[in-house]
Amino acid sequence: MTSEMSSARPASRAGDAARDDAGSLAGRAGPEAVDRPSGLAAANAAQFGSDVVAEMLRRLDVPWIALNPGASYRGLHDSLVNHLGNTAPQMLLCLHEESAVAIAHGWAKVTGRAMAVAVHSNVGLMHATMGLFNAWCDRMPMLVLGATGPVDAVKRRPWIDWIHTTRDQGALVRHYTKWDDQPASPGAARESLMRAWWLANSAPQAPTYVVLDVELQEAALPAPLPALDPARFMPPVVAGPPNDLVAHAAEILAKAERPLILAGRVSRDPAAWDRRVALAEAIGARVATNLKTGTAFPTEHPLHPWPISTFPGDGLIAAMREADVILSLDWIDLAGTLSVLKAPPAATVIQVSLDHQLHNGWSMDHQGLPPVDLMIAADPDATVAALLPALGERKKPAAAASPAVPAPAAAVPAEGPISVEHLARALHAALGDAPAALAHTTISWQGQWWPFRHPLDFLGSDGGGGLGAGPGLAVGAALALKDTERLAVAVCGDGDFLMGVTALWTAVHYRLPLLIVIANNRSFYNDEVHQERVARMRGRPVENKWIGQRIDEPAIDLAAMARAQGATGFGPVERGDALAPTLAEAVAAARAGQVVVVDVSVAPGYGTVAAALTRAP
Repeated sequence: MTSEMSSARPASRAGDAARDDAGSLAGRAGPEAVDRPSGLAAANAAQFGSDVVAEMLRRLDVPWIALNPGASYRGLHDSLVNHLGNTAPQMLLCLHEESAVAIAHGWAKVTGRAMAVAVHSNVGLMHATMGLFNAWCDRMPMLVLGATGPVDAVKRRPWIDWIHTTRDQGALVRHYTKWDDQPASPGAARESLMRAWWLANSAPQAPTYVVLDVELQEAALPAPLPALDPARFMPPVVAGPPNDLVAHAAEILAKAERPLILAGRVSRDPAAWDRRVALAEAIGARVATNLKTGTAFPTEHPLHPWPISTFPGDGLIAAMREADVILSLDWIDLAGTLSVLKAPPAATVIQVSLDHQLHNGWSMDHQGLPPVDLMIAADPDATVAALLPALGERKKPAAAASPAVPAPAAAVPAEGPISVEHLARALHAALGDAPAALAHTTISWQGQWWPFRHPLDFLGSDGGGGLGAGPGLAVGAALALKDTERLAVAVCGDGDFLMGVTALWTAVHYRLPLLIVIANNRSFYNDEVHQERVARMRGRPVENKWIGQRIDEPAIDLAAMARAQGATGFGPVERGDALAPTLAEAVAAARAGQVVVVDVSVAPGYGTVAAALTRAP
């Protein structure tokens, strides 16, 4: 530690010594080497209902199952360990169900595919609901396995089995899962799992939920079940666009003089990324992207003239007014985005989305009903792939455009307050040219601080707009990236980190390299912004906005909380001249295989984001 880093407290030597004794994380095996069972029988045919469930998970090629243990699925737990040997799938022990779901969510953000989660009875499911709602709003797949006490009342243990048995457990999450079921036999469980896996991974993607009765799990099989091939029961669903609609869209786009593409929910596939760039260049369309989703277009491209943002800025608003065609690739809240025009757009609007298939009316996550002139109910990636050849010779040279030149970053003051912008730019500099995946950001994040050049450079938001998901999302991303050169990085607010900090233990236990930087303003500052607006509207004292919001007196030692999970903790970093050297050391430690947390004290403030957060409809 250099003298310039005097205001940053390093990791405790006790923690360092433990790591030294075991060897560096970078030099050790990954999660597959953790929690290996012993004494397995040589011949291990399925004997119980839960063995059938476990075998089906393996046949479905489920790699991981994140869980917090519970007696309601003790049969399945035993089967995963003593029947399958805790591999394919391997259990990931989590300290809270919401973290288990967030980890599966983060995995899906990188891979585009589901992994499994197990939650204990009704009580575990209620813990998991916020994470499920996040994944639902983010349209991310996962297979969630629940369990219930014996449905047959005469088989329930006194008290505990009664309070952990629910007549219709799926009703707790039915409004924000794609499908749920409670099979009554091992044979039915196989079909239920296949359907749940198939639906979760088919567009539009979302979580599915299957409840396993204790009796189903623990009863001995009267006879072996017949073999089956899961692939025959889960045919690929091609969500491609109809040829006539593609031809119509291509004709409209080819004639457009001022086309605009709103690139929303799309995949992390590099080939699809290249096709989006080719489409924009072919029709000379300017492109906007959004921080609510993973990055969909290179933000430094000349046709991406505005910084990626959560809310439309002046440049995008002007472009929507000027556009003669707007192509929405599953843009989140198309109606809300267009509403800033105060009148329906003059442009012809082409909407490419399957999202309407999930709208059920319980949650308003479907957003407003947008004006649409041509609807293509298809996968956006497949539609772009079809549009390119359909344009044929009608392609035209790209329109002259250039990206906005951001104002130069202000120097980090040696002693003054550190802003979130200072933190972002310093972190980006510390990471250098080595690949990283930004798995989470704060509400105050602004796109001009960090360029995105690859579909995995930024993974989007938590989906549901709550707090507590950031650490778990980052751990899930780290799990998905464990065999790559790309480091999972997250910037969390202090409130978000405090609610999800125990997810870090899972990352440490399973040896997943990860870097989390906390933008610590010691406040639930989003609500300070809202209290200020209310006070101004009512002519009341703005200076009282902090009451009931500040996380101070005492200040919480967030780095110590990270160390308590086994991670390496730095901070609080309170001086500007300590920021760059601390982040450099933190990046080096994370790239060496450690889970690292840096607590940076930042000045409160959301900049231009605050106005958008509180603007009237």
